[in-house]
Amino acid sequence: MPTKLEPTAEQIRDEKIYAQMGMTGEEFELAVKLLGRLPNYTETGLLSSMWSEHCSYKSSKPVLRKFPTTGPQVLMGPGEGAGIVDIGDNQAIAFKMESHNSPSAVEPYEGAATGVGGVLRDVFSMGAQPIAAVNSLRFGELDSELNRWLFEEAVAGIAGYGNTIGIPTVAGEVQFDPCYDGKPLVNAMAIGLLNHEDIQRGVAAGVGNTVMYVGAKTGRDGIHGAISSSVELSEEAEQERAPVQAGDPFTEKLLMDACLELVKSDALVGIQDMGAAGLTSSSAEMASKAGFGLEMNLDLIPQREPGMTAYEMMLSESQERMLIVVKKGREGEIVDLFARYGLEAVEVGRVTEDKMLRLFHKGEMVAEVPADVLAEDAPVYHKPSLEPEYFRKFQQMACEEPAVDDLTETLTALLKQPTIASKEWVYSQFDHQARTNTVVAPGSDAAIVRVRGTEKGLAITSDCNSRYIYLDPETGGKIAVAEAARNIVCSGGKPLAITDCLNFGSPDNPEIFWQLEKSADGISAACLALEAPVISGNVSLYNERAGRPVYPTPTIGMVGIVENLAHATTQEAKAAGDFVYLIGGTKTEFGGSELQKMLNGGEISGKSPAIDLGVEAARQKALLEAIRDGLVRSAHDLAEGGFAVALAEKLFGTDGLGADVEITGSPVTALFSETQSRFLVTVKPENAERFEAKVKDARKIGTITDDARLVIKSADAGTLIEEEVHRLETAWKGAIPCLLNSAE
Repeated sequence: MPTKLEPTAEQIRDEKIYAQMGMTGEEFELAVKLLGRLPNYTETGLLSSMWSEHCSYKSSKPVLRKFPTTGPQVLMGPGEGAGIVDIGDNQAIAFKMESHNSPSAVEPYEGAATGVGGVLRDVFSMGAQPIAAVNSLRFGELDSELNRWLFEEAVAGIAGYGNTIGIPTVAGEVQFDPCYDGKPLVNAMAIGLLNHEDIQRGVAAGVGNTVMYVGAKTGRDGIHGAISSSVELSEEAEQERAPVQAGDPFTEKLLMDACLELVKSDALVGIQDMGAAGLTSSSAEMASKAGFGLEMNLDLIPQREPGMTAYEMMLSESQERMLIVVKKGREGEIVDLFARYGLEAVEVGRVTEDKMLRLFHKGEMVAEVPADVLAEDAPVYHKPSLEPEYFRKFQQMACEEPAVDDLTETLTALLKQPTIASKEWVYSQFDHQARTNTVVAPGSDAAIVRVRGTEKGLAITSDCNSRYIYLDPETGGKIAVAEAARNIVCSGGKPLAITDCLNFGSPDNPEIFWQLEKSADGISAACLALEAPVISGNVSLYNERAGRPVYPTPTIGMVGIVENLAHATTQEAKAAGDFVYLIGGTKTEFGGSELQKMLNGGEISGKSPAIDLGVEAARQKALLEAIRDGLVRSAHDLAEGGFAVALAEKLFGTDGLGADVEITGSPVTALFSETQSRFLVTVKPENAERFEAKVKDARKIGTITDDARLVIKSADAGTLIEEEVHRLETAWKGAIPCLLNSAE
């Protein structure tokens, strides 16, 4: 296949071809200065991809420095494929969350599927055996045919990849809001288990050592993927986009197993996934981190399409590929190892001492760029930040209680809101029992996965209420971390660390950059207060469609340690006669609430709920101690929809249990406010005194009954809600299937 002539370096400059690759004029001039000459076409491609927002974090680096990243449990913080924390007994866990938003907006099945595959490679490239997958998803309202298609296909893609590779998808969250119309957020998280001695790094070290390409062949799919993820999505851009990369979970399974055998070999020097920017990022980053250089002969790259240029091979984002460095003379062992799994392992280059990334193709040197220029020297922007006018206006609003006529109808309607409604339609498509280690499956506050061979478990969750963050980014950032931690604690776990996925609009908009800055402040404060540092993460900017940004959505993925699986706790009530306790008081806080959104046609306003991190930390500590002492039968945090929704959820799936409780204060506030730092727990009567002594903020409000009815009374107003649990549960379980089956 004949190759199109590439433009000359002078044409790239004079015709501003670099702009088509996503570089600004100032960035191109910086590249010229760093190289001491004009870059050629392939070199410009390398620079544009590595200096893209998606790869370089050039707008977000100043913000990311705010995060606490260390702690006694942290073995490896940000900078590698995944972060690693110690869980005792010479064991550790690696975990990471990644975004696949842009490809999922165009090809939701493949976009979501390859998101799962990519984050799994991040984890097993660290030497960890993946044991669980998690997702965090955002879509527009399901009354739109486009949003229904995006939702259905993204979920199918996650299931198709995860189920096939045999890694259980154990937890996740889905939020629906008009701001995500046509611009979904698909965030994938993976968790892996490893021994300390098996920890790997992505380094190309040791002069003369061999660079090897392993896994699937390289095609033309996903070229410019990193660049496309660094610009706003438009209808024109959708038409021009290169094919979204397609995943092959069967190949990934073989690659994973082969790599996990490889990490046991002392022949291995370094290993890294070919993710965003493909061969470019893996080669440049591995060389730069090690302080060495790397040269490759691209003629040796396994290719599945004829006539591929150096530019195409270096920027392809074909899936299921890894770059490894092995000790010179040990190549045959590696070839044989991968051959046993039916995979190619090909010598493509060597490590050099001059810190250059040097590429050869068809007998010519087609690129020669310092590895540090690509991996470390991208410009860092300190973007202007401006507090939005809407924020000032919302902060001046009084905290008013919405008018509600029928409390039972309102509760039923809230339970049918897609963000609150049962996600069984989603997680029933996932194999959450693969590998047979899942102790608590999707549907409770957090999943729990057994650490095989021990009494320990891992509690896993993802969380973010983007409406709060839109109203007040700093407070909302605190809440996102705190709610994730509440989910862990309610499950009997102690929070260890977080990974994040910072999904925002264009950082070129000062008001959006302000949202990013302030939410990072909130996340940092909560991480410090709850002793859960940030060990890995991802930034996804330019999440806009036709100039409309999504709500700021810094998703939090959190893992906690359940020291003994006897402490594993779920949200549903366990037995009639148990006492019901509410931990924490309730205020009139409806800004960004599910009730406000429902009553106002999707619009939100006012102040977000407040949060006191000192109170939050104290309540979490007290509740976890009570759980570990065996005093708590069930625990559930209060989130979207408030108290009434949380109490109803505690009764769903209990086969005949009900609750009879009495609340105080204004009924609407008591039932539906979204005040933070609250929990609903049930306790055996014989443990009540000890529980109350342990958890000072707990107030007994009623009992679990055996009549399958939810009864909520008020001392002042009598019976507020009296409804059969099965009617509420039917509304909750049927909401999403009903919307998906409805015609527009």
